[in-house]
Amino acid sequence: MTDNSLRSVTVERTSTGHFVATNARGGSVSFGTGAAGDTEFTPVELLLAALGGCTAVDVDIATTRHAEPTSFTVAASGTKVDDGLGNRLTDLAVTFHVTFPDGEGAERARAILPRAVKTSHDRLCTVSRTVETGTPVTATIADA
Repeated sequence: MTDNSLRSVTVERTSTGHFVATNARGGSVSFGTGAAGDTEFTPVELLLAALGGCTAVDVDIATTRHAEPTSFTVAASGTKVDDGLGNRLTDLAVTFHVTFPDGEGAERARAILPRAVKTSHDRLCTVSRTVETGTPVTATIADA
């Protein structure tokens, strides 16, 4: 593994049920438990955002080479279950709602949209590829 292949974030507790994830570039996002009255994302919602966002980035790059969309929304959803495998999401779905204005470039963008979504899903999106292929997750406690 090269240094360029490692991805990481640090999660810090800010108060009871509230956390901030910080990436290596200094960006941060706050999240929490989803308690009543909280508007912060939950970890599950962040996973859904990552699924939708990863494919959205790929599709945006492919289609906007030809035309700027008039609207571009991605809905990501899943059903939370608790069964013999523990808490998890099933029925994950990423749905694109994209429109382009009239014009030659827009026709090309509309034409490649299905292929761009499929290519992202099947090969490019690291998030959905990781979820679909499965990978072990380790949880450890660092020496104090």
